[in-house]
Amino acid sequence: MASIHPVVAEVTERIAARSHDRRARYLARMHAALDAPAGRTRASCANLAHAFAGSDLEDRPELKAMDRPVVGIVTAYNDMLSAHRPYERYPAFLKAALREVGAIGQVAGGVPAMCDGVTQGRPGMELSLFSREVIAMSVAIALAHDTFDGALMLGICDKIVPGLLMGALAFPHLPVILVPAGPMPSGLPNAEKSRIRQRFAEGLVSREVLLEAEMTAYHGPGTCTFYGTANSNELLLEVMGLHLPGAAFVNPGTPLREALNRAVAHRIAAIARPGDDHRPIGRVVDERTFVNAIVGLHATGGSTNHTLHLVAIARAAGIVLRWQDFADLSEVVPLLARVYPNGSADVNQFHAAGGCAFVIGELLDAGLLHPDVETVWGTGLEVYRQEPGLAEKGGGAGTGSALEWRSGPGQSVDEDILRPAARPFAPNGGLRLLTGNLGQAVMKISAVAPEHRRVSAGARVFESQEAVAAAFEAGTLEGDFVLVLRFQGPRANGMPELHRLTPLLGVLMDRGQRVALLTDGRMSGASGKVPAAIHASPEAAAGGPLSRLRDGDPVLIDAGTGVLETHVRPSEWEARQPARPNTAESEEGLGRELFAAFRRHVTAADEGALANLPD
Repeated sequence: MASIHPVVAEVTERIAARSHDRRARYLARMHAALDAPAGRTRASCANLAHAFAGSDLEDRPELKAMDRPVVGIVTAYNDMLSAHRPYERYPAFLKAALREVGAIGQVAGGVPAMCDGVTQGRPGMELSLFSREVIAMSVAIALAHDTFDGALMLGICDKIVPGLLMGALAFPHLPVILVPAGPMPSGLPNAEKSRIRQRFAEGLVSREVLLEAEMTAYHGPGTCTFYGTANSNELLLEVMGLHLPGAAFVNPGTPLREALNRAVAHRIAAIARPGDDHRPIGRVVDERTFVNAIVGLHATGGSTNHTLHLVAIARAAGIVLRWQDFADLSEVVPLLARVYPNGSADVNQFHAAGGCAFVIGELLDAGLLHPDVETVWGTGLEVYRQEPGLAEKGGGAGTGSALEWRSGPGQSVDEDILRPAARPFAPNGGLRLLTGNLGQAVMKISAVAPEHRRVSAGARVFESQEAVAAAFEAGTLEGDFVLVLRFQGPRANGMPELHRLTPLLGVLMDRGQRVALLTDGRMSGASGKVPAAIHASPEAAAGGPLSRLRDGDPVLIDAGTGVLETHVRPSEWEARQPARPNTAESEEGLGRELFAAFRRHVTAADEGALANLPD
């Protein structure tokens, strides 16, 4: 294994230095909780009676004895999200598996889980990012009963995993493992789905054809099969050591998935207090963990949403990340994966080609991951080069003995999907930081062709997706231009994803126009071929530079050099009054009025767009 890359070491050291005081306070909280007696032992008899009243009858004697680990299960189950449908039966299964090793499980609480696929382009999307904070608070409510020795978190999708982690990190003394459910089997290829979306945008196919294509792509339980935020979550949890090794991309409803679920119950019991291998999440997650996560994100061309989420999760652990950390790591981390939207393969094909085990192994050998981190499975990331399988003999899928871990592939099965670090798809990571007199923004370049990464053109300024769609339908989006869509940041309207624009701009690009998007909003984790400078900060609603742009202003977006600027004369620029957002439509309806306090207090995008975490 190679020594750690000097840039990886330097970035890690400066994160630790800037986080020193905050992290020290966080660890002090952890140690104070660890030094205190377990919560159950300090509770009154009335407290305990309430805690035991709803438990399964067979667990009550052990609960009264107070000498068995009790595991809180926090679930994001609903059947609105295909990825979360499998969780319906997990709690009963996990509780039975915990009993096998003398532990007890209780469902501590549930958390909300929005489907961004349902709310894309709809008003409900304005609550999506803030749902992360609601999830974190819901975890806090669940675990605040203070009767648990460890926790299992059931969740996969976009804001759900970040919210679960933010909530869990508020209990640094508890061991925590994330439990995935896996991706749905492959359906309609993602590239074909995208092609039909563009044809519908052009009026070339009917709504019935579009709906049939979408339902063939999204067809059953499990995560969507493109490499968006949900599946980026799953890969990052492996790199962070918060899953069982190789658990991310095993399909739901399979014998191997069931065996992994039994194993995760056994493992949380083993690392829960008061066991000999106690692994509190506050110790497992440190500065190196987040550097490893950023490296994994770059190496696979993962979701831009994690430039928000990783910053927010780190802050919950007393660690301060900045976008410059992402940018510096991107310069030395090669792109190893081509998974839709930055390739034609889906996550099932990625998994079959070598998946997480191959990626982690390559990055370890290249010195790009910290190998000596603590994980929920053991000390050292080396074990995550392994992948799970079922033994041919040993009692079948119904017994724990069927599961075994084997060495992962030493080479890619398909180099059109996965490549070794010595022969990457690109020498740099999949995300790029852009800076200049228009502030700073991020761009996912892994799916953008090199010839489209630089656009210099006049601005076309809009303030809603609906206005952009109307201009497209009217045929007025002509020539080369930079589409500026402002007042889409967290303070303005909750920072919705703007995936509705992708087919429209894709059509214009296919017609030969040079176009780019510049916005203080988000794009989907499936951001594709359109060059999009997103998360622009400071946002327009806070008086950021986008509020001063006017139609026709020359704008340069250059991902190659990391430049984001306008060439308006400084005197003219300073004389302009910033435009003001018309937020009336985003303040009420579909529950948006309940989130007014979040919009008022949310931090900037480059600070994680945090709405409720104290400084």
